[in-house]
Amino acid sequence: MQAGGRDRVRVRRVFYIPGYDPFPPRRYRELYRSEGAAQAAISGYDLAVAGLPGQAARWQATLREGGAESRAEVEILVWDDIVRRSMGGSIAATYVQAARTAWVYLSGGAFFRLLRLRKGPMIAALYPIALLLLQAVVAGAAALGGFLVLQALAAPLGSWIAGLGALVSAGAIAWAILALFRRWDRRLFAYYLMHDYAFSALGRGAYPPALEGRLAEFQARIAAALTEEGTDEVLVVGHSSGAHLAVSVLADLIRGGRVPAGGGPALSLLTLGQVVPMVAVLPGAARLRRDLRYLSGRDELTWVDVTAPGDGCTFALCDPVAVVGAAGAEKRWPLVLSAAFTRTLSPERWRRLRWRFFRLHFQYLCAFDRPGDYDYFRITAGPLTLAARFAGRAPSQSRIERAIVAYGEAA
Repeated sequence: MQAGGRDRVRVRRVFYIPGYDPFPPRRYRELYRSEGAAQAAISGYDLAVAGLPGQAARWQATLREGGAESRAEVEILVWDDIVRRSMGGSIAATYVQAARTAWVYLSGGAFFRLLRLRKGPMIAALYPIALLLLQAVVAGAAALGGFLVLQALAAPLGSWIAGLGALVSAGAIAWAILALFRRWDRRLFAYYLMHDYAFSALGRGAYPPALEGRLAEFQARIAAALTEEGTDEVLVVGHSSGAHLAVSVLADLIRGGRVPAGGGPALSLLTLGQVVPMVAVLPGAARLRRDLRYLSGRDELTWVDVTAPGDGCTFALCDPVAVVGAAGAEKRWPLVLSAAFTRTLSPERWRRLRWRFFRLHFQYLCAFDRPGDYDYFRITAGPLTLAARFAGRAPSQSRIERAIVAYGEAA
């Protein structure tokens, strides 16, 4: 698969790029620890996870199986601070964001093209807008009811001041109800998802300057790892929105000549639960489309893309390069595979998780009770490079490659 790549791994550097997530990196460390232990018990290997002193975003994983031992240092490439800043707007600002985001996706026809590609993620995109509108209707109805009651009570007074007081009180009722809904958003996810979609729509698919600066820092971290003595593989994992960020980081890395020409570690990219088309079809995403076209033809790396039709938040089995019209004659990546949740999760577990959409979107980072050839912990800490692990593996027959836009065109 990858030219010049080695097959066996004793030491690996893993760089994980999260999606649009305001939570700190220790959440991922604890998820890796708990789910890794569960997967090791199911699959019959030993996985030891140890934190590094003072390093919440880094930890070590040692996997032992069949008398072989391999070690990985996993590092979260953080941008949660950028996410939190983007979520800091007021209730009114969020409604303005919703209107602007809807206009960006509807005015150029992007929404309907994406809907023809996969309905699941587009229904997920409609959810926060619909729920925010519903919340506004509830707040408005309560405010109207309060106003009518207060106005009726104030009518005998016959004063315009009493009427004004009723109007102000009605506004306060509406605002209090909207504020209450926002407090409940840890369960409803309307504000969170709205900020997520608005983050990409704000620049019409272009990365904001703060994020471009962070991607340059990510590139420097990965470039340094590629020069470390004794490292056999550098594996970059991009999950959800982190998938297209990983594509841009590695495209810049290779363009900049920062990948050792020979004898260095194997360079691998694993994208999980990607939402690349959601961003790449927007008119400002020319940089991302160029990165997709460029990276898909490079032999300096191995790129495997894993999604699952059971994950309604991803563009499952959609080739992220081909569907946005970025496939050139030299295209060789990614290898599109299915995590096949309905087969790799037991029927009992699938029933428990089926309607927990956000939990399923993180299943790629978790244990499977009927694992197939996709095992996140063997990939990140095991003895084989990504290229060797999937050597000879055919892409999913159910993959979607039809382009919804031509290269150079945006919806």
